[in-house]
Amino acid sequence: MNEILQVKGLTKQYLNFKLDHVSFSIPEGTIMGMIGENGAGKSTTIDAILGLIMKDGGEVTFWGQELSAENKQLKEDIGVVFDGINFFETLTALKIGKIAKATYQQWDDAAYRTYLKQFQLPLNKEIKDFSKGMRMKLGIIVALSHHPKLLILDEATSGLDPVTRDDILDIFLDFVQDEHHAILLSSHITTDLECIADNITFIHQGKVLFSKPKDELRYQYGIIRCGKNDFDRIAQEDILAYRKEAYQWSVLVADKEKAKRKYGDVVIDNTTIDDIMLLYVKGVQPK
Repeated sequence: MNEILQVKGLTKQYLNFKLDHVSFSIPEGTIMGMIGENGAGKSTTIDAILGLIMKDGGEVTFWGQELSAENKQLKEDIGVVFDGINFFETLTALKIGKIAKATYQQWDDAAYRTYLKQFQLPLNKEIKDFSKGMRMKLGIIVALSHHPKLLILDEATSGLDPVTRDDILDIFLDFVQDEHHAILLSSHITTDLECIADNITFIHQGKVLFSKPKDELRYQYGIIRCGKNDFDRIAQEDILAYRKEAYQWSVLVADKEKAKRKYGDVVIDNTTIDDIMLLYVKGVQPK
């Protein structure tokens, strides 16, 4: 598959934090979920990808091209939504539509008004009177209405009620039905990613721990639940991360079927993305 976005060795050094050679890619027709705890580097990665902060090293390309002020078509083809809307508080949805029409050559006013009606957003109410959920919906609607090919979304479903989130996720799935489209979605709501993501990139302390297909994480990974005697006989090379809990050890393994054959008398549970993240962040990774 052709890759819409390629990130290679992306690096940014701050006084107390370093984005350390972050690399991943997003093929056409796919949704990449980006996970990580607060302060892990997800938003910094997105800001560096979009050129909102100067990177210290690495390469970022969209359709094989670097983002630049001169490449206006590339900007048209990228829709962006941050956790928080960046419009002036006194604007209305109607006025924002007029501004966007003057900004984007690909702006589709009919689609914009259809989305506003679908998500029950008023045309003439000032943004200062919008709830957080209404603001997020408006940001997503604006991003979709200039017909981008790539959506970059930083916590775009936060603050939305479950019904509205489900509607938004359906729109994202429809968006990537066009095999020339793709989405990068950073989210703390891992259940959303389990519903729609094709791949997961996990950033921890500024580094990519893995970038893998979601189905591999959900259906091949497993967690061994055992006592100390069983833990001691698990080979180090089979352990991705482990954690000592009140009455048992929890051990993350990459191949639960292999682990069942090798350690047949231990309990091996299926995993969720939350389980995997928790074990990596709060557990221990063998050297």
